Amino acid sequence: MNITNNKIKHIINNPFRIFTWLITRLPYFKFIKGTQSANDRINFDIWFRQKILGFNKAAYWPVHFTSKIVGVKNILVGVGTNPGFNPGVYIQSTGKLYFGDYTTVGQNTGIMSGSHDIYDHRILTKNETRIGSYCWIGMNATILPGVVLGDNTVVASGAVVSKSVPEGNCIIGGVPAKIIKRLDKDKFVHFEYKKKYRGYISEEKFEKYRKQHLSI
Repeated sequence: MNITNNKIKHIINNPFRIFTWLITRLPYFKFIKGTQSANDRINFDIWFRQKILGFNKAAYWPVHFTSKIVGVKNILVGVGTNPGFNPGVYIQSTGKLYFGDYTTVGQNTGIMSGSHDIYDHRILTKNETRIGSYCWIGMNATILPGVVLGDNTVVASGAVVSKSVPEGNCIIGGVPAKIIKRLDKDKFVHFEYKKKYRGYISEEKFEKYRKQHLSI
């Protein structure tokens, strides 16, 4: 293992970093090294706040401590997709909620697959919401229950999405959101990470986890 002198000095000067450096060498923490090339890089601080301090502990992907995830068992996230990684996100899955691969969810957004009965708000209603792959959900956007967004959909900041756009390949925005620009499907760069993770779980182990822990 090659470690530069500067890195050694940096670690020694901070006792917590010594602990962090040592513990992340354990096999359990392979996801830290495996996600360093990803947009949403997992570090020990994120894991510690979530899994030890208990902020969104049930989520199997990294979530910021200011975000809120409801109904983890009904949520399926794709490779490289971590809804709630950015601060202030609200994910509610009374019904089933699907996220495709390599989709980014901006801060302060709300995405739901369930709501309340119009005449009796004590009753929860279920729906199914689907967000495609390579989508970009802008800051402060809201996606309501039952919406389906196809691959390569860009949701403008502040949009309220109440209707589906299953064909994707477009920018949608406004209140209520509508298509404001069609995009060229062939121009999208459909990158893939060399090491594939669904949150904290490697892709090859995810199906087993799904069968054991999820209802989706």
